[in-house]
This record gives sequence, C-alpha cells and structure tokens, in this order.
Amino acid sequence: MSHRSYLFSLRLGYALREVLAEGYSLNKLSKDVLAGVTVGIIAIPLAMALAIASGVAPQYGLYTAIIAGFIIALTGGSRFSISGPTAAFVVILYPVAIQYGLSGLLIATVLSGLILLLMAAMRLGRLIEYIPEAVTLGFTAGIAVVIATLQFQDFFGLPGGKLPEYYLEKVVLLVQQLPQATWPSVLIATVTLIVMLLWPRFKTVIPAHLPALFVGTLLAILLLQAGVAADTIGSRFSYTLADGSVGNGIPPYLPYFDWPWLRPGPGGEQQGFSWPLLKDLLAAAFAMAMLCAIESLLCAVVLDGMSGRRHSANSELLGQGLGNIITPFFGGITATAALARSAANFKAGAQSPLAAVVHSLVILLALLLLAPLLSFVPMAALSALLLMVAWNMSEAPKALHLLKTAPRSDILVFLCCFSLTVLLDMVIAITVGMLLAAVLFVKDIAEMTKVTDVSLHKKLVDTALPAGWKVLKINGPLFFAAAERVFADIASLTGQCRGIVLYMDGVTVLDAGGLAALNKLISQSAKSGTELIITDLQFQPLRTMARAGVKPVAGSLSFYPGLKQALDALASAAATRLADN
Repeated sequence: MSHRSYLFSLRLGYALREVLAEGYSLNKLSKDVLAGVTVGIIAIPLAMALAIASGVAPQYGLYTAIIAGFIIALTGGSRFSISGPTAAFVVILYPVAIQYGLSGLLIATVLSGLILLLMAAMRLGRLIEYIPEAVTLGFTAGIAVVIATLQFQDFFGLPGGKLPEYYLEKVVLLVQQLPQATWPSVLIATVTLIVMLLWPRFKTVIPAHLPALFVGTLLAILLLQAGVAADTIGSRFSYTLADGSVGNGIPPYLPYFDWPWLRPGPGGEQQGFSWPLLKDLLAAAFAMAMLCAIESLLCAVVLDGMSGRRHSANSELLGQGLGNIITPFFGGITATAALARSAANFKAGAQSPLAAVVHSLVILLALLLLAPLLSFVPMAALSALLLMVAWNMSEAPKALHLLKTAPRSDILVFLCCFSLTVLLDMVIAITVGMLLAAVLFVKDIAEMTKVTDVSLHKKLVDTALPAGWKVLKINGPLFFAAAERVFADIASLTGQCRGIVLYMDGVTVLDAGGLAALNKLISQSAKSGTELIITDLQFQPLRTMARAGVKPVAGSLSFYPGLKQALDALASAAATRLADN
C-alpha cells in the first residue's frame, strides 16, 4: 500500500481483506479463538451495565455486542477493534431513551449509521487528526463525571425514577435523597469496588471486574438468604413470553428482527414512524455519529501504536455505519469501538477481525445458556463497575498533566469542553471547544509574525544604506489575523523614511487579508512619497501577488529576487545621483 494512502482508502471489509491477503493459518485461527473467548467473557457484564446506564434493559446491550460486534468486525477497517456499547455514549443515549423510549433510541441509531456512511463516502476519516487533545480529554473527562453521577442511585440504593435533565439538578436531587440510602446496596457496591481496586495486585490475566461482580453477586445471594433483599437485574427487569407470561431478568432467546419504530416507546406503547419524530431525533443522531467516529478512530489509532499496523479510517467509518444501521433492527443500541475491550483483545493474542466475531458468538452463547444466572447480578455491583469504567475513561492522570504543563490556550479549551459536557451537552462542548481551539491557535500563530529592523545587521546588510532607507525583515505568515498589525507597524515608518526594503524570505503564506493590507501599505507609501522594495518572495506569496495583479510602479514599488540585488541596485542608484550632482 502506498505511503499514507490508508488515510483515503475506502473498502468494505478492509481489515479482513488485509489479513487474508497476508495469509491466514490454523495457528492464527486458534489465537483468534482464544482472544475472542477472553474478550467475550470480559464484555458480557460491561454490555449489560452500559445498556442499563443508557436507560434500556440489559439484554439490549448484549444484542448490541452480538450483532454490531459481528458486523463491524467483518466490514470495518481496524483488525483488532471490538465494537459494542461504550460508556461514552451514555450521556447521549440516556436522555433519548427516557424521552423517546427504546424505539426512539433505535431510530436515532439507524440515523447515526446513515450519517457515518455519508462521512465514509466523503472520506472524512482522516479529520480525526485535526481534533486537539485538549478537546478529546475535556469531553471524555466530562462524560466520565456524568456517568459516575448517574451511578449514585444504584450505588446507594436510592429511590429510582427519572432524573432531571440538567446536571446540577441531578446533583441536588441525589443529595436530597442520600438520607434514604439502603445499607445492603452500599455494602455490595463498596465490596465490589474494593475487589476491583485490590485485584490488580494479584497480577493475573483475569480482569478485575469479573471476580468483583462474582463477589458482589455472591454477597447479594447471602444477604437474600438472611432475609435482606438487594435490587438485582432479575428484580428490576422483566420480559413477556410468547404465551403472555412474564419472566424476570434477561430473556434467554436470540435477538429477533423487528422494525425499530415498533419497539416500546417511552410509555411502553408503540409510537410508530413519523417525520416529526425523525426531525426531533436528528440532533441526537448527529451527536451519536460524531462520537462514534471519534471513539472508533481514536481506538484504531491506539491499536495501530500497539500493533504497528495501519487501519483504514474511512473503511472503519463504513463498518461502524453498517453496524449501527443493521443492529437496531435486532434490538441493539448504538455501538462503537471500545478501547479497553479492543486493547484486551490485542493483548490476548488476536490476529484478525475474526477474534471479534468469536467474541460476539461467546456473548450469544452466554445469552442463551447463562441468562438465569445473570439475573442474580445486583444493580449495586454494576454501579460500582461503571464507576471504575468512568474513572478509567476520564484519563485523570493525562488531564492533570495537561493542566500542569500545557499552554494556557490548551488549558482553557480543556476546561471549556469539560464544563460544557457536564453542564450542557457533549455536541455543544465539542463544537465550542473546536472553535475556541481554532481561534486561540490563529491568535498564537498571528503573534509569531514579527517585523524586525535589520538595517544595522552586518551579515544581512553588508553595504551602507542610502540616507533615509531602512531594511525591515518580516518573519511569519502574513494572513488575516497578523497582516493588518504588521503592515500598520511598517506604515508608521513610511512618513519618516525615504524608502523601505521589505525582506520577506521568512513569509511562507500571504492570504487575501494579507494582500489587502499590503495593497493598503503600497497606496499609503505612494501618497507619502516613500519607495518600497520587496525582496526574497517565496512561491506562495509570489503567486498570490501575481494573481492579484500587483506589479512594479516606477519610483514607488519594485521587486528583486534577493536582498543583495536590491542593496546593489540602491547603491548603484545612489552613486548615479551623486555623479549627476
């Protein structure tokens, strides 16, 4: 593959094709199966917990990991990524699920998939390079805070129900409810959290959340036998069987095809398909698509660094789009590549996207065989698990390092994205953060453009200048943010000088704003009788002036290819005038 062409390529199943082209063997298959089984076991509780945090029943998280994980692996552009429900989506999905129900959430997911396909067709995958780290750290840290806050109800066993829309109102309500905390929930959540914190010290390959959930579930069962009940998946969620009877927990059946708009609405009823509903969900769908693109491509970049491979960004967007279009028809919610699961997949020895396929099959088997056991998992234990997910997602050490060492502009962008994500909305946060980062970057670049009087610089000006002449060196781009200031400084000298040489070898860019400021200087100089000489123009500024029709004017404006030629011409003209006198 040619250098950097992976940034622009768009092929269905890019990652799988690359693996097969390199040669696939039974040895690689065995490694993929082992890695897939490992990450599948890891993903089961995470998929359930993230679905619950998103406002839907746990089985829909499992459906997402099964369907989206399978489709995206086979059609995407990153060979080690594991796709499914992720923590980043919680802040977007939860409000949609509460307001529009499961059907609204699934419709928005389909719309987000269509947007991702459009992004892939437009080859927008490489734009991930232009998102500053301060923006990504800011909104991910903000999302982590929101996710952690949403876990307080189950962690403390507080009364359930819909939380207010805005963050500060959520915090106020949760603080008011704290006196109603129940000790069994607090005990189970605390023990689960302690196990997760201490388990890494044993340095085993088993991820901490698996033994932690096992201990938490065992504790809940022991409390139940002692006559103390704690809220579990089985006690909170139920489903209706074909014969009309009601079961508790997770239905042990395959995900089935159904139109998204025929799934339950906010009140459990079917709300149907309508154009006003699509219009209402479009903003959320756009947010889902943007976050999916950012999360999946950042994950792919990290995996590239770990593996030394190259992903195809546009092909990954294509796979993510197809996964998010198809999955909702089987009850799955929004999916994207999950960094923690993808990293675990690579470390477990994955060789190809088939490891992700195996991961999906493992979750499918767990759904069919272990659903009755999964219903015993306590909600408090899942809340503790999500608290750890939120902490890991926040990348607090990175954020603190940025706050200590980064320039003020980056710190301002980080704080802006963080606060807006927590208090308002992730899309607003990213939009404002990107705009603020761009403005501050333009400001910093503009301040780099300087004008220096080098008339007495012997290495540059090795001959005596005629009386009333100066040589000014311009360093930096002459664009709209800097040009007016720079040429205003130069213009202030025109009334005091007979002539000025503009030494422009350090000017790499001249835009329309810079050209307008230059023309203004030329006009002012002509009126004041100051002669201008421009030397050492680089290609882009020279082309810009040529296209604008800027030409020499006898006695007013002239051009020379180098400073030495200009100085020699000045010396020759001065000698001629002296001889004439």
